[in-house]
Amino acid sequence: MIAERANREALIRAFFFGVAFVSIAILGTILVFLFAEGTPIFRTVSVKAFLFGRYWYPTADPPDFGIYPLLIASMAVTALSACISVPLGIMTALYLAEIASERVRETVKPIIELLAALPSVVIGFFGMVVVAPFLQETFNIATGLNLFNASLMLAFMSVPTICSISEDAIRSVPLELKEASLALGATHLETIGRVIIPASLSGISTAVILGMSRAIGETMVVLMVAGGAAMVPLSIFDPVRPMPASIAAEMAEAPFRSEHYHALFAIGMVLFLFTMVFNVIADTVAHKHKQVGAATL
Repeated sequence: MIAERANREALIRAFFFGVAFVSIAILGTILVFLFAEGTPIFRTVSVKAFLFGRYWYPTADPPDFGIYPLLIASMAVTALSACISVPLGIMTALYLAEIASERVRETVKPIIELLAALPSVVIGFFGMVVVAPFLQETFNIATGLNLFNASLMLAFMSVPTICSISEDAIRSVPLELKEASLALGATHLETIGRVIIPASLSGISTAVILGMSRAIGETMVVLMVAGGAAMVPLSIFDPVRPMPASIAAEMAEAPFRSEHYHALFAIGMVLFLFTMVFNVIADTVAHKHKQVGAATL
């Protein structure tokens, strides 16, 4: 009986190890392919010229492969969408977890989570057909397909992720902490601000980073509503062209193994590094505050 149980546990461990190994192997293969196809561009263009060049004309003669406008566009769109989605998502999560009644919570949270299932092309189409004309008429601008429109749509996509994960983190705070705060004379609002949010900061920070990672890597929405202009934005109403949009728009037209082809893969490398930095920051913040919370408890 003991030997049979040990064999079964060994088989289960081997199965999960195999699954984990396959996942890591697939990721490693993708990474190797990405860098193998992207690094050849640096034989003709220096890393500095590629990252900080101000002109992206890959089909010109001679071509220009400066992704600085694309890089700034991606960072601006992500930052502006974060300014919209992070407060909205966290405040909605606080309302659902600490203020709303059980009936309201059971009704609203599934609706918010269903918003995350909306296809990005549908959100992009909404931004083109509804939001763009509204912005153009309201602010009297040349085009409604611009940085602000793209940020608004990306924020709309990020809010469900931020709200859902943050709400779960807030509800996982031990009830003893809340009761102790209230017993010491703190109001409900003070308990939320000084006890619940610090105790759930690990989960909230993870939710924010995951939401922003989705925003910086989103392709279809920025391709449809950002305007497609490879220029450094001087206003939130300027058309822009983030890095994912450039890859999606030009990969089908780039000759195989050409400089243009390798430059697009190099953009993918930059996107990968951005996402990796986001994940490292999330893991660091989550680990740090998890340790503080454990020590406090």
